[in-house]
Formats: sequence, C-alpha cells, structure tokens
Amino acid sequence: MGSSAIHGVFFSDVRLVSSLKLSIGEGAGEHIATLPHAADSVGFVALQRHLNGSGADPRVRSTHTRSTSITGVTETVRVESQLSHALHTTVSFTVRADLGDLDAVKAGVATATNPPVTLNGESATWSNGAVNVAVAAPGASLSRDSDGSIVIGWTVSIAAHGSIELGWTLDAHDSGAVVRGASGPAGWSVPRIRAGDDRITRWVSRALGDLDALRLTTVAQPGLEFLAAGAPWFFTLFGRDSIWAARFLLPLGTGIAGETLRVLAGLQGKSEVAETAEQPGKIMHELRRGTLSIPGENISLPPLYYGTVDATALWVTLLHDSWKWGLPDPEVRALLPNLISALEWMRDFGDSDGDGLLEYVDASGRGLANQGWKDSGDSVQWRDGSLATGPIALCEVQAYAYEAATRGADLLDHFGLRGASEWRSWAANLRDRFHETFWISDASGDYPAIALDANKRPVDTVTSNLGHLLGTGLLDARQSALVARRLVSPELNSGYGLRTMSTDSAGYWPLSYHGGSVWTHDTAIAISGLARDGFTEEAASLVSGLLAAASAFGYRMPELHSGDPAALFPAPIPYPAACRPQAWSAAAAISVLGSGLGLEPDAPRTTLSVSPTAIFGALRVDGLRLGTADVSITVNADGEVTAASGAHLEVR
Repeated sequence: MGSSAIHGVFFSDVRLVSSLKLSIGEGAGEHIATLPHAADSVGFVALQRHLNGSGADPRVRSTHTRSTSITGVTETVRVESQLSHALHTTVSFTVRADLGDLDAVKAGVATATNPPVTLNGESATWSNGAVNVAVAAPGASLSRDSDGSIVIGWTVSIAAHGSIELGWTLDAHDSGAVVRGASGPAGWSVPRIRAGDDRITRWVSRALGDLDALRLTTVAQPGLEFLAAGAPWFFTLFGRDSIWAARFLLPLGTGIAGETLRVLAGLQGKSEVAETAEQPGKIMHELRRGTLSIPGENISLPPLYYGTVDATALWVTLLHDSWKWGLPDPEVRALLPNLISALEWMRDFGDSDGDGLLEYVDASGRGLANQGWKDSGDSVQWRDGSLATGPIALCEVQAYAYEAATRGADLLDHFGLRGASEWRSWAANLRDRFHETFWISDASGDYPAIALDANKRPVDTVTSNLGHLLGTGLLDARQSALVARRLVSPELNSGYGLRTMSTDSAGYWPLSYHGGSVWTHDTAIAISGLARDGFTEEAASLVSGLLAAASAFGYRMPELHSGDPAALFPAPIPYPAACRPQAWSAAAAISVLGSGLGLEPDAPRTTLSVSPTAIFGALRVDGLRLGTADVSITVNADGEVTAASGAHLEVR
C-alpha cells in the first residue's frame, strides 16, 4: 500500500494511513496470490525465497490478511516454514501515519501530513483533534524510521515445519462524525440462485456481501440504516444513490427501503436557504462531517447539502414501489405528509419558471453546476462539445417527476387523501410539455434531447439518460421503440454496458466520468425500463454486457468503467478513481435479476406478476420477498415458469 497516490486507510473522510509495507527478514517477499475473502477482508500470499536456503521449491511462505471493522483495520501475518530446522528472523510493518483530506487525495493533490505520532511501548496514537487513531501491536516493539514512519517489529523463531502468527490493530474514533457503521444482520433476504448462466449467481452473491459492508446509520438517527454511496470517496448518505440502491433491492424485502425513506424524510427541507440549496419538501443530496471543498473546481459544499434536482421525485417513487413490494400500510401512512411535501416541491420549487418542467441552477455559485445524477461540470454538453448553460431541464428528471406525480396520486387514492386528480393533471401537463419541447431528429431518426438549456433549446447530445425514460409512462409506444433502438446502437452499447455519451459526440471519451464511460446502475435502469416496456431482446443485449463486465471485475462491479468497445477490448478498462464497492453498482445485480424475471409486484393484492425471459438460461430463485412471504420461482431454459410458491403469481 502506497505505490499509488490514492492508496490508504480511510475513515470519516480522512486518510489515516498513506502507506504500509510488510517485510520478513530483509525482504518483502514474492507476491503470488490475492485472496478476496469478503467485502471486509483480503489476503496476500507471498513466497519468502530469501529465507529458503538452496533448492527450487519454495519452503517459506507468508499470508498477510487485512480485515476491516466499523472502527478500524486489523493486519495479521502468518509465516509458515517447511524447513527442517528452526528459522530465526524478523517481521516488521512499516506504516506511514496521515491525516490528509479525502477529497485532496482523490484529486491527486494531497501531500503527506506527517502528523505527530506518540509511541508508547506496544502502541501508537495520532490525532487532528476530532479524529483520533490508536495502534495496538501485542508483543511488538515500535520505533520511528528515518522518514518518520512507524516501524512495528518482532523478532521471531519459527520451529522446523512450524508457523507463527502475529499482527496489529488500528482503531479510530471521530467526535465530529455524522454517520457510523451499522452492525447486526442486513435488512434483506439472501436469495438462493441456480442458473444456467452462473455469472448472475456469482454477481448477486458478491454484490450482497459488498452491500452488507456499505450499511451505515446517521448519528442523529442510529436506529435507521441506509446504504453508503460507495467506498472510499462517498462513504456517507447520498439521497439519490441511497434511494436507487434501496429501490434495486426491493425484490429482497422492504427493510432497507423503509429505513432509507425515514432517514431522508427526517432531513427533508423545511426552509429556503440559498447557501445549502434547501427548500421546503426537498430531499437532500449529501451529508458530510464538514464543508466539502473540491480542489480546482471552485466547489464548496456545506455539510448538509440539498443540491439535487432528482432525489425528491425518486423518494416518492421509492415510497410507492416499497408499498407495492409490501411495506406495511402504517409505515407508508406515516410518510404521507412527507410525500405531499415532496410533490409540492416539484410544483412550487422544482419548476422554478412555471413552464411545467423541472429545472435546476446553482444559486450559490459554489455548489454543483449540474444537479442530476451526472453531476460533473461537463456532463451536459452539445454534440459539438460545448457546454450547455443553465437553468437546465434534464430529460430523465421529467420522467422521474411524471412517475412520482402519478404514483403519488395512487398512494393518495389508496389512503383516502385528497389531491390525486390534481397531481395526475399536473403530470399530464408535464408529459405534454415534454413531447412538445424535447424531441429532435438526426440522421438516425427522432430522439429526446438530454436537456433543455437556459433558452429552452434542446441540447442535442445522444446520451444514456434516454434509458431512464422507459418504464415511467412518459413515452408512448412509438417513442419507447425509438429510444430502445438507440440504446442498443453501437454508438451507445459498448458491449460491457451502456455508454453515458454516444461515440458520435465531440465530447466523447471512454474514460470521461460522465462523457463516455459505463455506469452499471445506469445500464441496469435502462434494462429495467426496456423489460417493463416489452423490449426483451434489447434488454438481453445490455444484460449480456453487464455479465461480461462483472466476470472481468471478479463480480465486484466498480462505480464505473471505460466505454471502450468489447469488440476491440477483451476486458473492460477500469476507471482509476472509481468507488469499489459501490452501492448502486452492487444493488444493480438484484435489479438485473428482477428484470430477467419480469417482476411486477402488487403486495396489497398478494400478487406477483412475472414475465420471465431466457436471459440466464434455466433458473431457480428461492428467497425473493413479497411483503412477509418468501417467494420461489423456477423458469426453464425457454423462459417458461414451471414452478412457483409463496405468493399468487400471474404469468404474463
């Protein structure tokens, strides 16, 4: 650890350790294997040939295991000897302490902080006043290296044909923390999957382990869990990310969705505050322990920041979908005041100029210039590469708002509250405005623009945002078919997932964060929309790409990867600073599984509609959850349901 500028041990948005080196005797050993035990543990196996003596066979090896917990890291090394005589040697870890800012590390501008370290026998401590770090190394002697690093060392004797094991632990505490790790069992069922294509089985298994490791609570509401957006850069509450991850997981139960809804409802906006972008009814964007300053980008975000245009509508759709999957009526009823406030935000604040569409602009001058899910500064651009100016109305945000208004109306009707007809009328007007203003044409035909700019001109870049329109009801059948065709075109479909920007755009670059890379969750949303609107072949094409990418990444899907074509690249190229694990990339595995089964829940009627395909070959899934019922579904290689239990299934 330490050969890359972004390496380290991170805690509470602070880097605690910037480098670590294990030496046995005078050498580091010859690394031969990495063993990814789980999301919280990894092993590194090395041969210690310099301790062998003569002979070709390796006789001494080490296994270095790193395990993480809610508050720290444990480093353990086991040294095994097959020598016929005792081995006398030394074992040492050289650790460089740090207290660097996480975002400076991510930006590549961090410099070593070299904090003062106090050594006391078998322990060491360092602190910045709020974040306190303690190292305990039983039986070791601690000293300082010439560059200030901590050397944790042991002198050892290993018996003939014997072994030793030793190690040390780092624990950290943050008096200013706003989130903490969650303990106890995860709030979802763990399905058992047998599939003709076992890549889906492996992906789901790895994904659920990763999601388990991303569970957090806020300090203010310690009884409610949500999923952190991703490690290490976004290990906190993000409205949009936590909502999508919970929504993807609904086929495994409503536990994490219900708690995510309540956490966000507790932080729902109450006042108009330009500095934080708070507005009444608005769902927050992100929560940090302090002000977040992004080097070189003139961005300074307050600890609780509301600069997102889509999280509010997505909160409403999560509430509706959770109810459909079986979130108990009393829990839904308790959130209806928040639902009404969220709907009113869309009308009264989200549509800032009264044109019937939702748009955003950063009023503070120091917030995010773009406030949809593609929130980098260059994510909304014309096909010639020039940037669009705001206020900007994104195409997918209109789809989210339309779905939120219609689904919110369904909830108001079910619970006997007034206003449903008004919200359906509002949604119909938005739909009409979208059809009037967003549709444009190029040589390949009609398509929706990514956005309208400040002058209400349709921004003509072809992007993956189109995939978010499907399945929401915003498009008619002809329009859905046009979008489906675009999504699987060679300009957007990389073969490893959906590119964020078409290759025929001047701004396209396969390693651009939002301008040509592939995001797993983005592709999964398109797959879900395609499946819901009946485009099973197109959905299968994108599923095939994600399964190929999952296999290449050892089934731990990163936040994003390159948009290079599979036809030319035998494996997807990693994006260097991607979160991994990352919540919505991991949870996408469950969404893709659900899309392959064509799941449409109606827990109030104890009915689960299925419209399976043969994407995964013959398939049996046990442990799906509709309300309190465990559901099992068996599909043959032709995509026909042959057995089911646990709920009334309607096969479509």
